Amino acid sequence: MAELKPAGWRVTASPLSRLRRLGQRAHKGIRAKYWFPHIPLSLAVALAGLFLLATKFGAEWHILLARFPRDMFGFPPSSMPFLLIGLALLLMPIGLLFRSRFAWIVAVVLTVAAILILLLFPRGVQPLLVYYIGILLFLLLLSHRAFGRSSLAAGTLFAITSSLMLLIYAVFGSLYLGQEFSPPIKDLASAFYYSIVTMSTVGYGDIVPKSMHARFFTVSIILLGIGVFATSISAIIGPVVTRSIDEIVRGREKRMKRANHFIIVGATPLAFNTYRELKKRNQAVTLILAQPPTESGFEDADIVVGDANDLEVLGKAGAQQAQAVLAMRADDSENAFIALAVKELKGKAKTIVAVNDSKHFERVRLAQPDFIIAPQVLGGEMLAMVLSGETITSEFVTDRFLHANPQTSSKPSSS
Repeated sequence: MAELKPAGWRVTASPLSRLRRLGQRAHKGIRAKYWFPHIPLSLAVALAGLFLLATKFGAEWHILLARFPRDMFGFPPSSMPFLLIGLALLLMPIGLLFRSRFAWIVAVVLTVAAILILLLFPRGVQPLLVYYIGILLFLLLLSHRAFGRSSLAAGTLFAITSSLMLLIYAVFGSLYLGQEFSPPIKDLASAFYYSIVTMSTVGYGDIVPKSMHARFFTVSIILLGIGVFATSISAIIGPVVTRSIDEIVRGREKRMKRANHFIIVGATPLAFNTYRELKKRNQAVTLILAQPPTESGFEDADIVVGDANDLEVLGKAGAQQAQAVLAMRADDSENAFIALAVKELKGKAKTIVAVNDSKHFERVRLAQPDFIIAPQVLGGEMLAMVLSGETITSEFVTDRFLHANPQTSSKPSSS
């Protein structure tokens, strides 16, 4: 039977799908995974810290900073948040360059705090700086997936840094407001003692804030102390737990050799039933799903979560070494593009595409998969034949159910 190819027909995708594939190719072409977005964002965060310090202390902020320990009483209380947040923003790029999750969290918190202090103390602040930090916050939130590394060393470093900065804030703030406590805080030792007792929320009550400013200052130390303590614990313990989970997962992946296996793409009943039947026959099967399955029966399944149109996802599933890739999503156009993506890998895997709507059959065939299956189309046609009294032959079932690409194999003849 001659293959029908209506003139002008082609496999089309939505503009969003085309844009996504174009973005993936551009991302791969410029090797963006090695430098984007963590390097640009690190520079942007460092610039935010410089701008914040320059806004409050002028272009010679580093000279004033060098005199801070000796001339701390010359700094008004309203300048302390600018100083601490600005310095912290200058330190965060170190962790962002290593894609540290903890550094990303701290950077988000610092940008929010920077926006708040700029709004609370607007004197001498340029509106462009508020817009810049607001855009930076949006970009940080947008790129949260790029910062997923949990390092014990990085977590410990930033936990120590955060604790030291809070201690500096508490000590010098206590000295600055020393006369507003009872008894007054007059020396560095007393300020250090009061800061540690307050940060740890012990509160012996031997030094009591008398004025409203001192009370609010004490409350800020307590709240920041709780926040820093909780974040530091998660930053140190988190990587340990993550490492243990990764070792379990890697150990499981090592036991699964993805070679000469079958890859099934989709979460449709056809995909899951095909998976179960192949497993009954002791075949190695890998599932590619957009999200982990919610139903039971897949606890021991080899599952790759991601978009099967992405070449990296197909490569992770071992598509180049697979016997066949079965595209069984509910969307026929997506199934066709999966077949094209598999062919782009230039592996040995055959491509089998499921067609759910008979109107899309010829369009899917233009993607030139090795086989096309149309069980739903076949079921409707067979039911109509039975009701009409027509004879159903085995050749008819084979021809309608499994359509081979004439370029790779001969197509069965139909009756």
